[in-house]
Amino acid sequence: MPDAALKVLVVEDSKATRELLASTLEGLGDIEVVTVVSGFEALKVLPRHRFSLIITDINMPDINGLELINFVKKNPHYKDTPLFVVTTEGRAQDRERGLQLGASEYVIKPFEPEAFGALVKKYLKL
Repeated sequence: MPDAALKVLVVEDSKATRELLASTLEGLGDIEVVTVVSGFEALKVLPRHRFSLIITDINMPDINGLELINFVKKNPHYKDTPLFVVTTEGRAQDRERGLQLGASEYVIKPFEPEAFGALVKKYLKL
């Protein structure tokens, strides 16, 4: 593995959830966490970095998480990048839609940080 830290993008408009995700990720080891508050901001940072994992909420201002997934999965640099949805949208059709668009995991808020960390470790091979 390169000695550069793994980079994870967190796209979440809730400050509390953004901080919880960032601290959970940073607690797993050598992970650089980049946080943004909207899908639009995510589209601005995606071309500037190489992310190992992308985590997005669904309900956000401007571009929602489903639109973001659609964009990311069509981008050749990110089509194979694991992408997690972390959302309060727990209905079966929401989950199905997120997974059909290309999300690797669909996590319902509130979530257990330990279980979430285990999922991240699995995808980042930590």
